[in-house]
Amino acid sequence: MTTLLGVSLAGRRVVVVGGAAGTARRIERFVRDGARVAVYAPRVASEVETLIRAHALPWVRRLPRARDLRGTWLVHAASGDRRTDARIAALCEQRQILCINASAATHGTARLAAETRSGDVVVGAVSDSGADPRRAARVRNAIGELLDRGALPVRRRRSSAPGRVDLVGGGPGPIDLLTIRGRRLIAEADVIVADRLGPVDVLKELEPDVEVIDVGKRPGSHPVPQEEINALLVSHARAGKRVVRLKGGDSFVFGRGGEEVRACHEAGVPVEVVPGLTSAVSVPQAAGIPVLHRGTASQLYVMHGHGEVTEAALEAMRQYDVTCVILMGVAEIPRLAATALAAGVPADRPVAIVEAGHTPRQRTTRTTLGKAASDAAAAGVANPAVIVIGHVAREGLLYPQPSTNAHTLAGDTHR
Repeated sequence: MTTLLGVSLAGRRVVVVGGAAGTARRIERFVRDGARVAVYAPRVASEVETLIRAHALPWVRRLPRARDLRGTWLVHAASGDRRTDARIAALCEQRQILCINASAATHGTARLAAETRSGDVVVGAVSDSGADPRRAARVRNAIGELLDRGALPVRRRRSSAPGRVDLVGGGPGPIDLLTIRGRRLIAEADVIVADRLGPVDVLKELEPDVEVIDVGKRPGSHPVPQEEINALLVSHARAGKRVVRLKGGDSFVFGRGGEEVRACHEAGVPVEVVPGLTSAVSVPQAAGIPVLHRGTASQLYVMHGHGEVTEAALEAMRQYDVTCVILMGVAEIPRLAATALAAGVPADRPVAIVEAGHTPRQRTTRTTLGKAASDAAAAGVANPAVIVIGHVAREGLLYPQPSTNAHTLAGDTHR
């Protein structure tokens, strides 16, 4: 029978016998775990020599003797000779030192599990009867995929670790466009502070006792000011909770993620940011619009629809090869269009307004700058939407011209 133990090798002596190329993977693992590794081998492969130099590991150019094993916790015997490995395993047995016998795993006193990690969770797989490393690796890989997707119950139930905050950019909405890391952190969270946009369906997968705090903003309605959101993140983390701030798009693209990171740093709370697909790129893409396209657009300008239309923004709109993407600007379309026209932007400049990108409600209104306000009003364009101004927005750039003359197409097929 094999008993799996979580053994810490940090600061402890590990002897590696043999220097074949395959030994490099073992040495890397021991070094990563913080062990004090010593290599005993007359010769070593180039991969092993590279590791020895990179980590300043002791290399004794012979096989170990009994006295060389003093103070050793673990020996990895991989000399390439079965008799030598068996002799070293016997020496370890006499001295009560754990030994991995690479020549005959069943004759050693320890085995390295095929392990996978997800955050602070480590899962290992070994064969209980005989050595079958390929099967163990396949099982490890399958479990690793589930861990990465957040499909296993990895949330902590007891821990002395301090709380922390992770800002997760959720992308445009569908769960399968959420990053693997983001989904894992959501599965580990005790508290989710969520906006109304982004992959909100992932919240249905949470355990019942995970606290979900809705701080979503709507046009004209900001029930939870940003200062209160910052305070929520800090207070829950200080209470020892794992907190995820979940929002649509990317936290650092008009997502106020910078303010939240600063608030955590000032409060001494550990914080990390997980990037997400920004709607400035992913929503136009859902409608078949590449914001940068060779021969059409070589520059991208992104602006907030409620901000001042600066001279830099107007100059970007005037340039033929610049795509201007406007976020959160549906209510400002008349003002934006009038300002741009007055500044000399051509009235026939193509415009596309993509609503609810990457969702079943996706709809694209294609028009021109001169008609943008009237066409948007006629179509009843509503948030959430991304406005694209530039030649990449013209119909037929990538796909054949639609057979209708209507400006509005429901249920885009250009995805």
